[in-house]
Amino acid sequence: MKYALSIVVPMYNSAASIGRLVEALAALPVEGGHELILVNDCGPDNTLEVVERILAAPPLPITLVKLARNFGEHNAVMAGLHHISGDYVITMDDDLQNPPTEVLKLLRHAREHGHEVVYSYYDEKQHEAWRNFGSWLTNSVADVLLDKPRGLYLSSFRCMSAFVAREVCRYDGPFAYVDGLILQVTQNIGRVLVAHDARGEGHSGYTVRRLVRLWLNMFMNFSVMPLRAATVFGFAMAGAGFVWTLGVVIEHFVAQTPLGWGSLMAALLTFSGAQLIMLGVVGEYLGRLFLTANKRPQFVVREVVRGQGVRSP
Repeated sequence: MKYALSIVVPMYNSAASIGRLVEALAALPVEGGHELILVNDCGPDNTLEVVERILAAPPLPITLVKLARNFGEHNAVMAGLHHISGDYVITMDDDLQNPPTEVLKLLRHAREHGHEVVYSYYDEKQHEAWRNFGSWLTNSVADVLLDKPRGLYLSSFRCMSAFVAREVCRYDGPFAYVDGLILQVTQNIGRVLVAHDARGEGHSGYTVRRLVRLWLNMFMNFSVMPLRAATVFGFAMAGAGFVWTLGVVIEHFVAQTPLGWGSLMAALLTFSGAQLIMLGVVGEYLGRLFLTANKRPQFVVREVVRGQGVRSP
């Protein structure tokens, strides 16, 4: 069945919030109807049991995608995008920090302005300081690495057309970064101010390790800038070594002073460290190529359950 809007929600430790989110989304007056795609990303709590109880009497058409294990937010979103049937798709988190009523604002903005993608942004984010810093760093790096319009905030609360969603789904590699894929498809992007509430239940599933992994996906999978930076860094270190060598030769003939152990070790550690950094960058690229060539799965779906519910007006 065709709907005007599909809403994709990746779930991780969502047992305390998913019921209220589904109820609020079901109450939205979406002209043409809407559906909900819930992707269970295998958190340690009983999210799956809660959703299965909802599916016994769903308040709107719901598709539950059960992943075989935890794959991460962006991979879970990709899994959900494969099951949409709406003219537009909105992706959002499961924690109620984005008020469900703001869904209509994103959809309205996309329709009225003809944007293929609409990102949300906030006056003030109700996250911990380290999460806000991580978001700022990610967006700053994206300004350099990705073909991103300046000032655009890359939020997980976004609306895209069915065309963009289909093109994004063509990527089948293991290192999914939804925003990078979107920016490869279109530059017809808008943004709209929305509210951002404090988390009412639980805590964020993102850790420093997960944020670093996400940052590496953006850094390595959508740009060759790291390789170019490593090349420039190598030339800079070689130039510094040449100048250092000239200084040593001049000092030997002019000052007649022997080289010290400290300066020798400093030079050795500096240049060895530079070589290891460049080898690490190249190795990261080769490792990702190896895993992609060996068909490491982007996600594995164990089961898909559909609950028809009552179609929204």
